[in-house]
Amino acid sequence: MEFLVKSARLETLKTSTLVVAVGEGRKLGEAAKAVDAAADGAITTLLKRGDLAGKVGQTLLLHSLPNLKADRVLLVGSGKERELSDRQFRKLIAAVNGVLKGLGGSDAALALGELQVKGRDAYGKARLMVETLADGTYLFDRFKSQKADAPVLKKITLLGEKADVAELERGSAHAQAIAKGMAFTRDLGNLPPNLCHPSYLAEEAKALAKEHKHLKVDVLDEKKLKELGAGAFLAVAQGSEQPPRMIVLHYQGGKKDDKPFVLVGKGITFDTGGISIKPAAGMDEMKYDMCGAASVLGTFRALLELQLPINVIGLLACAENMPSGRATRPGDIVTTMSGQTVEILNTDAEGRLVLCDTLTYAERFKPQAVIDIATLTGACIVALGSNTSGLMGNDDALVKQILKAGEYADDRAWQLPLFDEYQEQLDSPFADIANIGGPKAGTITAGCFLSRFAKKFHWAHLDIAGTAWVSGGKEKGATGRPVPLLTQYLLDRSQ
Repeated sequence: MEFLVKSARLETLKTSTLVVAVGEGRKLGEAAKAVDAAADGAITTLLKRGDLAGKVGQTLLLHSLPNLKADRVLLVGSGKERELSDRQFRKLIAAVNGVLKGLGGSDAALALGELQVKGRDAYGKARLMVETLADGTYLFDRFKSQKADAPVLKKITLLGEKADVAELERGSAHAQAIAKGMAFTRDLGNLPPNLCHPSYLAEEAKALAKEHKHLKVDVLDEKKLKELGAGAFLAVAQGSEQPPRMIVLHYQGGKKDDKPFVLVGKGITFDTGGISIKPAAGMDEMKYDMCGAASVLGTFRALLELQLPINVIGLLACAENMPSGRATRPGDIVTTMSGQTVEILNTDAEGRLVLCDTLTYAERFKPQAVIDIATLTGACIVALGSNTSGLMGNDDALVKQILKAGEYADDRAWQLPLFDEYQEQLDSPFADIANIGGPKAGTITAGCFLSRFAKKFHWAHLDIAGTAWVSGGKEKGATGRPVPLLTQYLLDRSQ
């Protein structure tokens, strides 16, 4: 999809479909008034028939209005509030997109700049609009023998005042970069686990580096992980035929001596639970247990498009968790890269084991901040559902920056506590720490576990178990979250 920005008189604009807003009570916006006046009151006449109430997201398609160069005019309801919420605005744009995709026109022009969205200027509205439109075109049919027809709609123009054109273009460019990152993340997440294993993710990272001179990739194999003493990481992988990989991405956009920001992604390419095996029902969705790593790769894809003037390191902790005669047993004790010992009480609490060694590895980069992203706990879905990611951290300023980025990106997180009392649930009689803390506060005790390996830097943990994919049925699939949040966090740091 091509996105353009321009300022133009609506009545003279040649386009397949011109989109304008109508509020509840037949209230025409400025754009709709201009079109109505040019068309000799045709819109007002049609609205009086009661075909469109103007509720948010309602649509009415009009053909061949007089005195216009546009083939069609699409009216979209904008509701009765003076300011829309992000959710209402997205609903409105998604409704427009749904109609446009079903039409025969190859282009459309959206005259929606006059709509007020709470807390958003021209740039912010363009960001939200283009992200919604671009993400709405996503399709994954790689393994279908019958491919979907190529979309007819090829170009969308955002119309605005001349004074807003530069900001609209900036918002559109940023949104397109984020949408590409989300699509990359979704593609990786939706791949089957027989193809998408740790070595495959390493090849994908290398391919990305070949396309972009600012990116360098190192891959640490089993031998290197053993040399580093990554006993927890290797314990997860030892039951699988697929070898583990720690994938290191170096983005150099800032000065050589600038300390980097580090993104750490959990990349369990399939999670059976190991010896603590999961129930069969729904286990196919455990291919999504690598969505933390996929979201880091997607964020790097966006970062490379944006060419931000900062340094960023990506660390992807990739392994497959399988049961076999070589697999880790409940009761095993392993030594982590940090030297701390862990009693593995449940082999299905494996994400924290690959992440703890990867967090220790992050120390060598002397980071400004470290954020790990993981589909870590089912308890997070119980606590927050599928709308909001869980957030914990050891630095209040970093946590607030992430919350703010999520709010602006409309990809929100919610902070959970890391009180010392929860740490006591991880006590082990035989090792320094147990890998689970019992049935209570599972998301928090998982965060507590990771915090013990993040004491040398500012650190935050995002639990995306509820937000990384949509579960079950025909709608099942990766969402691309939290690429918008992470990209916004890096945008904020670069300014």
